[in-house]
Amino acid sequence: MSIPSPATPKALKPLRGVRILSLALNLPGPAAFMRLKAMGANCIKAEPPGPKGAPAGTSGDPMGQYNPTAYATLHQGIKLLTIDLKTDKGQARLHQELARTDLLLTSFRPSALAKLGLGWKALHKAYPQLSVVAIVGAPGARAEEPGHDLTYLAEAGLVNDMSLPATLFADMGGALMASEAALKAVLNQRTSGKGSFQEVALSDAAAWLALPRTWGLTQPTGAVGGAHAGYRVYACKNGRVAVAALEPHFAAALCKVAGVNMPDLRAMFLPQTHAAIAAFFAGQTRQQLDKLAAANDIPLHTLPA
Repeated sequence: MSIPSPATPKALKPLRGVRILSLALNLPGPAAFMRLKAMGANCIKAEPPGPKGAPAGTSGDPMGQYNPTAYATLHQGIKLLTIDLKTDKGQARLHQELARTDLLLTSFRPSALAKLGLGWKALHKAYPQLSVVAIVGAPGARAEEPGHDLTYLAEAGLVNDMSLPATLFADMGGALMASEAALKAVLNQRTSGKGSFQEVALSDAAAWLALPRTWGLTQPTGAVGGAHAGYRVYACKNGRVAVAALEPHFAAALCKVAGVNMPDLRAMFLPQTHAAIAAFFAGQTRQQLDKLAAANDIPLHTLPA
């Protein structure tokens, strides 16, 4: 008799019935919006008109112009409105939307919001129950400074050579912090009945992601920075292998298949252990290593050269 597979847990929708309006452009705001939509929120985004002379239907969000594929993924299931906030007609339409909105998501500098009449004091006076999550580059007085993902990562010590980072860590980390702030705002609304203002800084997101490096964990002398022989990237016969045999039982399993003596965990930090494991991997193909990992419960992932 076959055993039925467990049912896939039903996704929680804690934001069902919550109406969120976003003015946020580029990546962090829409990425946060995508997560809020997945949590059940009713998501509406107001975008500026497309550039003059652009084909009809061109998005006013720069992301829609330089990467339509990313834009389409980020905005799947999002209701889009075109609103020119610099016109009286656009302002009137925006305030129609705000009157029935629970939370506003923005990504402008504070001075730009103030010029549009969307500073927190003005909004809170007009809509006491409205909450605002404002995504900025840096916190407080630095919110007016220009910057982008790369500059915030550089400030946090996460740009260490001439190569660009593998992904947009500050933007995506900021998106997570913004969705977290939205959840806090909704919880506060439900307990107090009042709106709140929260500022989310991308530089803070970069600093948060950089904490393991600040603590020394990912520095060259740290256990996950290269000092531990079981947590490194090695060359193999036809590619590379990322091995993460950090815990003692994983390290012991790796040393066993590699024929390396490991009397205790300190051995994983010795130069001779590094050399022996490197030599072992150099003599194995990706296919051989995949089989060894499965058979011996070793956390590794093979990669092309």
